[in-house]
Amino acid sequence: MRNVADDMIKINHIRKVYRMGSERVVALDHIDAVVKRGEICCIFGTSGSGKSTLLNQLAGMEKPTEGSVVIGKVNITKLREEQMAVFRQKHIGFIFQAYNLLPYMTALENTAIPLMFQGVGKHQREKQAARLLKLVGLGDRMHHYPSQMSGGQQQRVGIARAFAAKPSVIFADEPTGNLDTKTTAQIMEMIVEMAKKNDQTIVLVTHDPEMAHYADHILTLIDGNIVRDEKTQEKGSL
Repeated sequence: MRNVADDMIKINHIRKVYRMGSERVVALDHIDAVVKRGEICCIFGTSGSGKSTLLNQLAGMEKPTEGSVVIGKVNITKLREEQMAVFRQKHIGFIFQAYNLLPYMTALENTAIPLMFQGVGKHQREKQAARLLKLVGLGDRMHHYPSQMSGGQQQRVGIARAFAAKPSVIFADEPTGNLDTKTTAQIMEMIVEMAKKNDQTIVLVTHDPEMAHYADHILTLIDGNIVRDEKTQEKGSL
């Protein structure tokens, strides 16, 4: 019997239907899954499989047509838009393929953004941001702007920013899609190490089979259906 207390994300019979003119497109077709606390979960699928749509449901960016998503003990499907925004600020981090750094802010300032939204004072948030940038190997790039950094360096800033507010869950949307093979390995090892150290849950969306090697749990999607739900290794003390 599984320990329900260890469930971080519960996907309950999610269905998502889009209307395109007179047609109805089923993007997700009654999906059920559970992601455990501390797991690195990979949502894997080719373009058009429904993985990005599923990520949007899990992050509360869209409402499902049917079903619900529960994170921790909160049914986020029932939250109003402003409630969801507050929930994301407190409990969710994001790592994007395109980095999504603000060009007029330094690495330090970009990293500190989630802490600013939480009302943390300038001195404290910059201290925390500096510590994280040193952890990701950018101690000498804190005052550089995105245009002064390589893609790999920008993604390291993105990682530091995602972890800054110590979220329970981090959603990573094709986080290495713009990076070369060597940098991809470095970035993924960094994400996994930081998440494991803090017992944080990662949900990674990718079309790259190599990314699945970093996961404890793989959900494979085809045409809006989970066709494979596989645990790649037993969890230890979770």
